Amino acid sequence: MQASLSCRLFAPLHRSVLAHSSLPLLAKRHYRNPALVEPALGETGAYTQEHGVFSHSSWVNHDSIHYFRDDVTGLKAIVGIHDTLLGPALGGCRLYNYKNETEALNDVLRLSRGMTFKAACAGLPLGGGKSVVIGPPPADPDERGGFFRRFGMFIDSLGGNYVAAEDIGVSVSDMVHIRAMTEWVAGIPTEMGGSGNPAPYTAHGVYLGMKQAVLHKHDTDSLSGMRILVEGLGSVGYLLAKKLHNEGAELIVCDVNELKVQKALDKFGCKSVPLDYRFDEKFDIYSPNALGGTITAEMIPKLSCSIVAGAANNQLVDDQMANLLMERDILYVPDFVLNAGGLINVSLEKDPDGWSEDRAVRKLSGIATNLEDIFTQSARRQISTLDSAIRLAVHRLSRTAYRRQISTLDS
Repeated sequence: MQASLSCRLFAPLHRSVLAHSSLPLLAKRHYRNPALVEPALGETGAYTQEHGVFSHSSWVNHDSIHYFRDDVTGLKAIVGIHDTLLGPALGGCRLYNYKNETEALNDVLRLSRGMTFKAACAGLPLGGGKSVVIGPPPADPDERGGFFRRFGMFIDSLGGNYVAAEDIGVSVSDMVHIRAMTEWVAGIPTEMGGSGNPAPYTAHGVYLGMKQAVLHKHDTDSLSGMRILVEGLGSVGYLLAKKLHNEGAELIVCDVNELKVQKALDKFGCKSVPLDYRFDEKFDIYSPNALGGTITAEMIPKLSCSIVAGAANNQLVDDQMANLLMERDILYVPDFVLNAGGLINVSLEKDPDGWSEDRAVRKLSGIATNLEDIFTQSARRQISTLDSAIRLAVHRLSRTAYRRQISTLDS
């Protein structure tokens, strides 16, 4: 038995991001994707009350949320499409052993919203979306393949409104299984016409952005001698640590996986620290590269650093944390700007000129340019760097909405 349950919404266009703009309401109405305009399940209110989606604290007027279940493979997944003004919603598929479905829903709501800002700040013709698969997956490789092929069928049923890519817990080989069932996937191997693993590009973008933050804060872009706490040594965190080590940074590493810690110790000759005691250390830069939500009101007073810059999504437990960091004169590098390298890379698969490594690397330089603009506007307006980054995203979204509105009025 399989089930697909979608809640599809009617709302003024791109209310979440354009609510901050000065556009008239008329300019926010006309650009819903027609494929999303279908009768909403639970429009009587019973569905909403049962699942608490619309009252959820992370709900920011998303375009649509789709629930998928397949009893044969054991698949349970949620796709969140936050915004499609700039283009189809492209975002990673995250496989994680969530404690419950509420935790999974919270993750997809927050992550998909961040993808809207990420694509807009990077200047990409893409919207914001994300998918989460509730683990654990089948242990048998063949069954795992069937698990992800079924997920690919569900992605295909969305008709291109969401494009899946790789995220935590999902491999390039998993993406190949998804690709077998749908064209709406990115991050497939280069031999299949894709761009491959996005992790190296994410890591390189974080590295460039970290150097820009150091330049802004300390008038030098050299990381040599900088004491950097690298939290999380997954596919991105390890590659970032390697780049930092090669530039002469003094690394402190931590991860829940002791094997990954030992690998870093062997390769880099660095120091490790237990995860629970990482903030007892003195360091110049805190680089969170694992799961989000590590920056809380309780931990901020413990930070000894001047910069927070890492690849993790949703590092702040809530947006107010950006103000608390600013009050302590800690430069927070907005994660959805800093970690856009992977998205920039896979987006080229859908570009008319196609993907190449040279093109991808060249486009990553825009991350540092965007960040300097964000830092400058933050200082000038006396607002947090998070607010400054959101203003940049809103400006780009508003400009697109305005142009389309003018085009509609002229036609």
